[in-house]
Amino acid sequence: MITVNNLSFHFGGQLLFKDVDLKFTPGNCYGIIGANGAGKSTFLRILCGELEPSRGEVSIPSTVRMSVLKQDHFAYDEYSVLDTVIMGNKHLYDIMKEKDAIYAKEDFTDEDGLRASELEGEFAELNGWEAESDASKLIQGLGLTDDYLYMQMSSLKESEKVKVLLAQALFGNPDIILLDEPTNGLDINAVMWLEDFLSDYFGTVLVVSHDRHFLNDVCTNIVDIDYSGIKMYVGNYEFWYESSQLIQRMIKMQNKRNEEKIAELQSFIQRFSANKSKSRQATSRRKLLDKLTIEELPASSRRYPFIGFDMDREAGKEILHVEGLSKSLDGKVLFKDLSFHVLKEDKIAFIGNELATTTLYKILNEEMPADAGEFKFGSTITTSYFPHDNTAYFEGHGESILDWMRQYSSDQHETYLRGFLGKMLFSGDSVFKPVNVLSGGEKVRCMFSRMMMFGSNMLIIDQPTDHLDLESITAVNQGMTAFKGNILFSSHDYEILNTVANRIIEILPDGSYIDRRGTYEDYLEYKKSLEA
Repeated sequence: MITVNNLSFHFGGQLLFKDVDLKFTPGNCYGIIGANGAGKSTFLRILCGELEPSRGEVSIPSTVRMSVLKQDHFAYDEYSVLDTVIMGNKHLYDIMKEKDAIYAKEDFTDEDGLRASELEGEFAELNGWEAESDASKLIQGLGLTDDYLYMQMSSLKESEKVKVLLAQALFGNPDIILLDEPTNGLDINAVMWLEDFLSDYFGTVLVVSHDRHFLNDVCTNIVDIDYSGIKMYVGNYEFWYESSQLIQRMIKMQNKRNEEKIAELQSFIQRFSANKSKSRQATSRRKLLDKLTIEELPASSRRYPFIGFDMDREAGKEILHVEGLSKSLDGKVLFKDLSFHVLKEDKIAFIGNELATTTLYKILNEEMPADAGEFKFGSTITTSYFPHDNTAYFEGHGESILDWMRQYSSDQHETYLRGFLGKMLFSGDSVFKPVNVLSGGEKVRCMFSRMMMFGSNMLIIDQPTDHLDLESITAVNQGMTAFKGNILFSSHDYEILNTVANRIIEILPDGSYIDRRGTYEDYLEYKKSLEA
């Protein structure tokens, strides 16, 4: 159990949260949500003791073991994968190393024998004999093979290190697990395995994530950091979201009714306060007016962008034909003989090999040639492209956001450009911010502002949710769902895949592909049937 009493924290003179009282109990998974900068990661660091609160305390029983997902992917480069995973239970790892050091001695003494005996007892109590097997199960669940256990961490790719560090956090059945963005960099199979693992977990789990499907699947409670406070709600993310929207609507409706009643009473008082026959009624209404208050909506740290794509023209019958397209990079086949015809209203999600998907989009956008095959867009088709890596759009540019937008627009008027920027939360003086100092999330919002200007009837979108908060991800989801034209896209967000796509094309590791109509969940069921 974790008990938080009267907790407050200031950072750089800014109050993140105050007077927080919470209890986190075993058997529950708590999703920590809030706008970017609200203090989600900070709250986890306070709970695990990395940061001291400005006021208040965090109480955790001394017998409880806590495990934290490490964020430094280079911290264990000198260790093997097996050692790195077992370090998730530091006490067990220390026993193993001390035991090995004693047995390696040439002059083994009686004292060494006694100490080794003590260590063997502790080792057995901590299930040390199963440590290697347990580590193997974890990394296999996350999609790595047994061979990885004996590799050096320094030899692993970034995506593989992410999985090993996650296995470390889950190793040894800790009582409390703190996970900050655990699904980042994971493939869909690894995410599904993690969802199953956490759903059945006996301990206390706290997780920060921007993955709505993940939060819906694993969370029993939502912990919302907003209004300079932290509140806990029972239920998953979807339940919290619908409830919070309903409460906001109810408050606004009540305020509107109160405003109307106040206006009615004020009008009556003004008309009849001087009239003797009506003076008593006017007095009673004045007393009623004094009791009526307009409840102020608390100032939320959340900001909701709007994404909407309007088409300048309807697409004709011919959309896009791809025939026999093939591409290899550095001797590796990405895809071969790829053929598909895009039909009207198709929204196609490309999954599987991400490099292959990104390369395909570059070919369709004429940024890269294919090795073989051809493609042809219909004469009525206009495209807008959202690249996975937008660096080239901002590198070396010191102009303001407003001037950056101006280079893509036929209408140079500031009011016109501000209209699109405002939808993505760039307002006031923020439009004069130099684009070469923008954060990753701000660059993504600029790219969407740019796309919305074009009026295209086909969108090509490659991993749009990187660097975005939950509110912006929801806006992306809504904008793509509402769009009446065609979309070719890829995404790590399960909800976007399942609610936007009506057709799935998976590019397999050997360069072949599967093309199937239906939702993403339909496709996953199809893949399960193949494995059965």
